Amino acid sequence: MSKPVPLANRILIGMAIGIVAALLTLGIGHFHAPTLDLMRKVSTAVFDPFGQVFLRMLFFVVMPLVFASLTAGVVQLGRPDRLGPLALRTFAVFFTNMAIGVTIGLLMMNLLEPGRHLPQAATAQLMSEYGGAAQSIAERGATQPAMSLSLVVDMFMPRNLLGAIAGHERGSIGEVLPLILFAILFGAAATRLANTRRKQVLEALETLAEIMTKIVDFALRLAPYAVPAMIYSVIVKVGLGVLAALSWFVIGCTIAFLLHLFGTMSLWMRFLAKRSPLEFFRTIRPVLITAFSTSSSNATLPTALASARDDLKLSESTSSFVLSLGTTMNMSGTALFEGCVVLFIAQVFGVDLSLGQQVMLMLLAVLSAVAVAGIPGGSLPLIAGLLTTFGVPPEGLGIIIGVDRILDMMRTTVNVGSDVATAVVVDQQMRRAGLLAETYAAPAPNAPPD
Repeated sequence: MSKPVPLANRILIGMAIGIVAALLTLGIGHFHAPTLDLMRKVSTAVFDPFGQVFLRMLFFVVMPLVFASLTAGVVQLGRPDRLGPLALRTFAVFFTNMAIGVTIGLLMMNLLEPGRHLPQAATAQLMSEYGGAAQSIAERGATQPAMSLSLVVDMFMPRNLLGAIAGHERGSIGEVLPLILFAILFGAAATRLANTRRKQVLEALETLAEIMTKIVDFALRLAPYAVPAMIYSVIVKVGLGVLAALSWFVIGCTIAFLLHLFGTMSLWMRFLAKRSPLEFFRTIRPVLITAFSTSSSNATLPTALASARDDLKLSESTSSFVLSLGTTMNMSGTALFEGCVVLFIAQVFGVDLSLGQQVMLMLLAVLSAVAVAGIPGGSLPLIAGLLTTFGVPPEGLGIIIGVDRILDMMRTTVNVGSDVATAVVVDQQMRRAGLLAETYAAPAPNAPPD
């Protein structure tokens, strides 16, 4: 009896089928335009809704899973005094990670200068095709208040917690930051309970997380079919012409993403976590594939948690705490992309950003990335705000909207990969400091996972 094909491999096969089918459709459409128009309508009417069924089943579990996992991670620390060192290490790695990502992106854009290579005719065509969508995004970005201490308080501590989580306070997307703060406070308070009561709380949280994971299993059964449908729709709608016009920009972003994910994270694995980078990436391959195919850090959280605990053998407290926080706060791929987009569009419009302005852009990209919703396209309104800050027309987003969906898949992969890498690094540091409540041993350095 033949072994079943792993889910990650079936998703990859589905992606390949979707790409080939899309390229064939574009080829046929080159000679017979009505066929291409028909398939674009089919994609909008059939393939996109089918893909949304898959994604929204994953979104269903995000809020309860984040709460259950993060709270359980805090409770498992055992003592409240362990929370401070864990949080400090986690936030330090998050900030460093995002700052390095933006720096790589800005260096790549300065080196390639893709905005100088974009012909004026291509710029005019892209703006005419996507200008309407860009204007809508720019208007949403203009409603984003400027970063201030009161805004930070409002982001983490809204007047109505349930309203913010449900998306009724500042927008239509549920806010995860207030939920994170509440989960940490809930977990810290639970550690003060008597042992019997604390164990009951922990069992209830673990049961909730397990139920949410089962729902994710239901959704992942659709992945080998939903992913090729979404890939097909993206390529058919974007077309090769847009990719060709923006080739320098896409190439620059892709190289920057790869350098950060496989370069920076490999160095962290080798020197900070004392693990083999090759084994690390081989182990988290299903996580990266899920992130790439869904374009959502939120949707990938269940897979990342399972891989961290079962494959990488990280402690429950570290993996739950770091990955749940990372889904919202460790957006290194998004921060990298924001810097690339602002500098690229500035080059297109002939706006020269000085070294000092680019340093400021790095800091603002890191701060704004924290506020990005972990869903497809969540960074665009914030990028519009950054463009306005540096005197670049926010309508310039119309130049890159056509390829954003493809680049979104890449930056989400970087986001999730760096989340898992951060969890490994923090877990190793906590073990060295003797601050973990778990008694089982970590795998030997460079040893392959079980």
